Amino acid sequence: MTKYIGKRLLYMIISLWLIVTATFFLMRIAPGNPFASEKKLPPEIEANLQAHYGLDQPWYQQYFDYLINVVTWDFGPSFKYKSQTVNDLITEGFPVSFVLGFQAILIAVALGVLFGVIAALRQNKWQDYSTMAVAVLGISVPSFIMATFLQYFLAIKLQIFPVARWESFMHTILPALALAAGPMAYIARLTRSSMIEVLANDYIKTAKAKGLSGGVITVKHAMRNALLPVVTYLGPLTAGVLTGSFVIEKIFGIPGLGFHFVTSITNRDYTVIMGVTVFYSILLLLAILLVDIAYGIIDPRIKLAGKKGE
Repeated sequence: MTKYIGKRLLYMIISLWLIVTATFFLMRIAPGNPFASEKKLPPEIEANLQAHYGLDQPWYQQYFDYLINVVTWDFGPSFKYKSQTVNDLITEGFPVSFVLGFQAILIAVALGVLFGVIAALRQNKWQDYSTMAVAVLGISVPSFIMATFLQYFLAIKLQIFPVARWESFMHTILPALALAAGPMAYIARLTRSSMIEVLANDYIKTAKAKGLSGGVITVKHAMRNALLPVVTYLGPLTAGVLTGSFVIEKIFGIPGLGFHFVTSITNRDYTVIMGVTVFYSILLLLAILLVDIAYGIIDPRIKLAGKKGE
């Protein structure tokens, strides 16, 4: 386990370096600059701003300085948010995004597994067809369309939930549902296919022959193995929820990190764009590592160190 984690951490460092490098140079070749606006600044003022933020330095000096800043966890000042650093924006916005993402993942996993198990146990019956129809709908409809749909019917028409903002638990339900719809549908289909395959195995037939109840067979024997693909999907699910929250936070006016990220793109706030990208990359790489470890814990037959020669 220690050897495996060390090897994965090395890969994570290399991946993070590639992401930081790509983000830095993409920002450099992007058109415009952080100080561009409808009213052009006098050349002297723009030159002073360039010098203040170190943008007048050669590209290799800027790149080296940025690598040092990433290592020391200092993403620098924001170009547009007055008297705030990128670290301040991350500290302020990430807890909100985390709550939204955590709720969405809980909803997606809980309902997705439930619908998938029901569909597998009632294969080719109305329960199967209805749950898979909902799954296809969830996969087909983008999250921003789902958000608009939920706002119109549940908030404006029925007035059950608030339309937007982030002030109470009721304000979190609609954005969490909109964000969870796609992953929930995918998990439902994944669980169904995996459960059908597991239920056809000989050890399930043996458990039935021993007289075990259907509930015990489903929960204790079938679901444990059927959920392995779902656990594997948790890494990409985290990525999808985090990146999907950018749009959802903007639609619902949620002051999370995704909201700041979208605003920074509009404002050409390059330090915020790069800082948030690096921060999310670290989270996603850690999520993938945790999923790999959890995969081995759930199924002890899987050796984390891999087979010889792999």
